[in-house]
Amino acid sequence: MVQAQQFESMLKTLIVDDEPIARRVLRDELATLPDVEIVGEAENGEAALTEIESERPDLVLLDLQMPVMSGLDVVRRLKGGPFLPAIVIVTAWNQHAIEAFEAGAIDYLLKPVSHERLCDAVERARRFTGRETAERVARLQETAVAAPSESPKDRPARRIVGRSGAEYILLTADEVYAFQAEGDLVWIITAKTKLLATQPLKALEERLANTSFRRIHRNALVNIDHVRKMSTLTSQRWLVTLNNKMEFIVSKRQASSIRHLLNW
Repeated sequence: MVQAQQFESMLKTLIVDDEPIARRVLRDELATLPDVEIVGEAENGEAALTEIESERPDLVLLDLQMPVMSGLDVVRRLKGGPFLPAIVIVTAWNQHAIEAFEAGAIDYLLKPVSHERLCDAVERARRFTGRETAERVARLQETAVAAPSESPKDRPARRIVGRSGAEYILLTADEVYAFQAEGDLVWIITAKTKLLATQPLKALEERLANTSFRRIHRNALVNIDHVRKMSTLTSQRWLVTLNNKMEFIVSKRQASSIRHLLNW
């Protein structure tokens, strides 16, 4: 059985990269952060697994393109193993972000890594090791014992990936207020910002089936847990206002089902 690690004051960190200079840059940056202890380095995926088993780090900063074993292979091996540290991908390649998040990484940093983004990733790792690990392990265990007949729609939705420039942001479903389509683009609406989604609206709707998300218009998918009020526009049209004050028009086709869902 996978055992969740306990959070300590010092965040034990392992650096994995086949380039010595890249390891040194990360080591120097981490040295400026409080309560971070570098417990080792590895130059390939196989050595990384050995170090992880030996040192039991809280956080692993992991490159993707390495000899012997890739970073993604390391993440997949850890996900099914007896120990699950927080994994942050650090790479020069931006095309593998979705695959990395799906495999189990908690953040994805593009080289050269800014000090601010590294700080964000470290804080995310602290939250993961201190509070989220037990929940994450429980979800993995539920998936492992799920009945063969269980459909993907019956399982908890995976994390949602948003993009801001060259950065990829990992969100929980609860953090998302709505998805809004504009032509070929789909925006993720949160409390204070908008991020570019990495999937079309239809695919997001399918992934979030049996959750609090409902299609209210062909261009909008809304989290009803964040609906603050509904106002009538006409006898068959409603205006939905979210907690962040954004407004969406409910189509005639969806009006009755949304009113029923909200017990209005």
